[in-house]
Amino acid sequence: PFILPSPERPVAPPLIRLEGASAGYDGSPILRNMDLRLDLDDRIGLLGVNGAGKSTFAKLIAGALQVMHGDLRRDRRLKVGWFHQHQIEALDPSDTPLEIIRRAMPEASDAARRSRLAQFGMGVQKVETTVANLSGGERARLLLNMVAMEAPHLLILDEPTNHLDIDSRRALLDALNEYAGAVILITHDRSLMELVADRLWLASDGTIAPFNGDMDDYAKLVIDRARQAAKGPSQVPQAAASPPPKAAPKAKVPTGTARRRAEQAEAALARATTAVAELDKALTDPNVFTKDPSKAARLGADRAKAQAVLDAAEQEWMAAVEAYEALKTDA
Repeated sequence: PFILPSPERPVAPPLIRLEGASAGYDGSPILRNMDLRLDLDDRIGLLGVNGAGKSTFAKLIAGALQVMHGDLRRDRRLKVGWFHQHQIEALDPSDTPLEIIRRAMPEASDAARRSRLAQFGMGVQKVETTVANLSGGERARLLLNMVAMEAPHLLILDEPTNHLDIDSRRALLDALNEYAGAVILITHDRSLMELVADRLWLASDGTIAPFNGDMDDYAKLVIDRARQAAKGPSQVPQAAASPPPKAAPKAKVPTGTARRRAEQAEAALARATTAVAELDKALTDPNVFTKDPSKAARLGADRAKAQAVLDAAEQEWMAAVEAYEALKTDA
């Protein structure tokens, strides 16, 4: 099991308050006019397609990015733990978990360090194995351990289950439900989102705001937006009018091909979303794990493959829609 230590020092509410806040890079805002409040008992699920600003928001809340405009207030005693995939890539392959934890706990005994690693499933043999020889799931568990080490008041988890097996995912879910601090969760794992988050925020249209709906509503929103973007304005009936004066013909822009690409991407995104949702539903059945472990393992492997397909479909949809919109503008 995973053990997430509860925050030790109380902080005054709210943990974080955003008022008219904007954030971005090199003077260009990615997110604008955010008005949000986060309290200690919040479990926030952050939704949005890739590129909508979820990671930018995580950096802002974690303190790795400053507001460009507006106000962000936080208690000076606030501790934030931030897990993201780039941390896994940044691990020194020659390090061992014990060496990493030794630097983080310089005054602790080796017994205490080993105990800490064991709380995240790092057994006796693994603590002295180099990072290069750890699996992706073992590296993720090591980083989750490090993120939670200082008993943060807020955990920001950006795709925490990407490399975790089924047992580790369930252990993380149990730990999050026992955790006494606030959580901001960014994940494509619909099952985890539904079981952890009690409120949803949506990154969309250059801002982040509360989303008044559930995961089914969000899936419908994504598909509807993809459909509308693929249709474009050409199918909207126009009022009758006198024909305008003839102008010199413009160079023909091949919007038909781009439009078909966007429509195909929309259909692929819908299929991928449905496939992931069906697997998530199957994985929420506890009987699968107790009565048919081999089936549970197959479902977990299928879920990982389906997620990869969904990620690719989402990226293709965004690229196709952007290309189509650019061609329409040129036309």
